[in-house]
Amino acid sequence: MTTRNRGKEASDDRLFGDPKMRQKLKEAAKDMCYLLSRGFAEKSSVQLVGNRYKLNTRQQKALLGMSTSKQQIALREQYALLPGNLENQVVAIDGFNLLIVLESALSGAYIFKGLDGYYRDVSGVHGTYKRVQKTEQVLKLMGNILQELKVVSVLWYFDAPVSNSGRLKTRIREIAQECSFPWEIHLVNNPDKVLAESKNIVISSDAWVLDRAQKNFNMVSYLIDQNIKEANIVFAV
Repeated sequence: MTTRNRGKEASDDRLFGDPKMRQKLKEAAKDMCYLLSRGFAEKSSVQLVGNRYKLNTRQQKALLGMSTSKQQIALREQYALLPGNLENQVVAIDGFNLLIVLESALSGAYIFKGLDGYYRDVSGVHGTYKRVQKTEQVLKLMGNILQELKVVSVLWYFDAPVSNSGRLKTRIREIAQECSFPWEIHLVNNPDKVLAESKNIVISSDAWVLDRAQKNFNMVSYLIDQNIKEANIVFAV
């Protein structure tokens, strides 16, 4: 069994735990929303706002996850479904996106609830995915929640080029068989494109995917609010 964890970095309590810093991030997210809503580019906006509030690179990454335009918020809300809408439906999951933010939440890392209501993290996958202590807990928790919501089938999509994605697919398939979860696991070169074009209900917090998906369900928010009360959350509002 792996002993790795996806927890905090040494500086994270100082960067995100202090109440004054949290308030600063909230104010920065408001400024970002103002700029993005008026068509300013994301990169230049985060540099401008980051400099104003003296945010370092890691804080600016968190700020990006917390920020969005008013137009994007309205669009994502328009296509968002309620838990009851999942009964007898097929869902398509952004695999690494979902796993990593939930692994982070269960591991005590800081996660960030954006202006759009979706949770994001500052970990990410950089060419390689490594299973951590909480990986299997996340998968079984997801499976049980989806069964409670009476989802008929689950399609997981993972980036084929990411190292260890094949091993992860094998382990997820084993868990699905052990627990009788109705899952299919797919390795594809561009999961974002597949999800954006899917006719099924999409589960992702990726901004590009959410702006294009025809139907989405904020599974991470539903799961964290119901099951992970101890999560270290930084709120944009």
